[in-house]
Parts: sequence; structure tokens; C-alpha cells
Amino acid sequence: MSAPRSPPNSTEAITPMARPRQDVTPAELAILELLWDRAKASTRQIVDALDPGGGAGRYATVQKQLERMEAKGLILRDRSYFQHLFSPAVDREELAGQRLRTVLDKLCEGSLVPLLSHIVRTRPLTPDEREALRELIDQPNERKRSTPRKPKKE
Repeated sequence: MSAPRSPPNSTEAITPMARPRQDVTPAELAILELLWDRAKASTRQIVDALDPGGGAGRYATVQKQLERMEAKGLILRDRSYFQHLFSPAVDREELAGQRLRTVLDKLCEGSLVPLLSHIVRTRPLTPDEREALRELIDQPNERKRSTPRKPKKE
């Protein structure tokens, strides 16, 4: 049996473990989508857009949700006005990337092949989508590369 670990003394540095970003709930995603469309909004504007006619209870619920989202690092709060304004701290593409990486790690052991194979088999790609994917695949493997052009919607 090993001896119990003694508490750290004042010379030992305690480093907190980095917390992974928690997944986004459907309600949080609805708020983020609103903020992505509007760039900034007050609590009242968010409540009115998501639940027109929502009473004081709904306002308090959204207010608490905004506090949690701010703590998670999903939104930013501008306190320079009497009425605080909220804006997204993550963009749509960044959040999609985080969620896809989580799925890849959990279900595909980090490999893109099963995910891309499924997508291509279940939904045919347009010529523009094929071209955008070819451009992406042909780029050198660099950590920071520009996003390929977005395919046109038909």
C-alpha cells in the first residue's frame, strides 16, 4: 500500500485542470443562433424574439441562462450600457467544429473517413460542394489555413 499523499506545501504549485467546454443545450443554441443573426441583443430582445409575450418568469429564465452561457464562455456581456448587451463569443463554424471533433473522437476514433463516407452516401454532393471539398483536400496540412469558398446553394 502506498502512503497517503500529503497536502501540498506552499512551495508546490497547484494548477487547475482545464475544463473541456461543455456541450451546448438546445436552448443555448437557440440564443446563439439569434445572436449570430443580430450580433448583439439585450435580455428583453432575446426573450421577445424567442418567446413573444413571455412573462416575468420567462425573462428570469433567459437571464439565468445568459449568466450560465457567459460562464461557459459562449457569449460576451457588454456592461457599458444601462441595459446589458450580449454577443456571441464563438462563431457558428467554431462551435460546429468543436461538436464535430467531439463526435469524431467518441464515435470514429478521430478519423474523418467514416463521417465523410456517411455524408456522401446519404446525401449526394452538388458539383460546387465537390469542388470545395477538393480544394480543401488539396491544401497543405497547415494548422491555420483559410476556409475554402462556400458552395452555392441550389
